[in-house]
Amino acid sequence: MMTKRKIWGVCAWLADKFGLDVGGARILFVAAAIFGFGSPVIVYLILYLVKPNEY
Repeated sequence: MMTKRKIWGVCAWLADKFGLDVGGARILFVAAAIFGFGSPVIVYLILYLVKPNEY
């Protein structure tokens, strides 16, 4: 799903993997970053390293 890729494709990968809307995954990450739930930037970087390269 390269057409959905924005920055590193993490949200597109998660949305495809769990059958979610890619916009919802992006909003969730942005909201987590704004409100400080956990460490969303670190989680995003870890997911970037874990995801397959085709995204």
